[in-house]
Amino acid sequence: MSLNRSEKEAVISEVTSLAAKAQTLVMAEYRGITVANMDKLRVNARSNGVSLSVLKNTLARRAVAGSSFEVAADQMTGPLIYGFSEDAVAAAKVVAEFAKTNDKLVIRAGVYGGKVLDVEGVKQLASIPSKEVLLAQLCGLLMSPMSRTAVVLGALAAKKGEGAAAPAAEEAAAA
Repeated sequence: MSLNRSEKEAVISEVTSLAAKAQTLVMAEYRGITVANMDKLRVNARSNGVSLSVLKNTLARRAVAGSSFEVAADQMTGPLIYGFSEDAVAAAKVVAEFAKTNDKLVIRAGVYGGKVLDVEGVKQLASIPSKEVLLAQLCGLLMSPMSRTAVVLGALAAKKGEGAAAPAAEEAAAA
């Protein structure tokens, strides 16, 4: 089914707005995937804040022209699904996880920070924990020295308290 000019312009403007908000683009070949599996992928993507689109490659090239994703224009060949996400790792995670269980989805390339990522680069990006997990790890790391200090001081106070009476108790007994 071919689109008329106004429909093509609408698709381009929609994808351009997605690309303007997104940090990451992942492209994967979807040849041979069943409709049921594609629906599962879309539902999973939607729940993770990833926008998946099957586009004509010429429309995709025009939509990303002038954006940081333009560097991947030469990779846009064949039947591709495009995953845009505002979260730096979400699109890579969704596509890589689905590709592990479905061999018909083949990761082709990705773009992050204005640089084209090969298949290994996309997989490495997918292995990075999410922002929330990284923040939790950072908080734990920052709290660790304070927690250790509190434990040591508590143990020291308990040890001193075993052998002798507290200084305040000694003063009260002397008076």
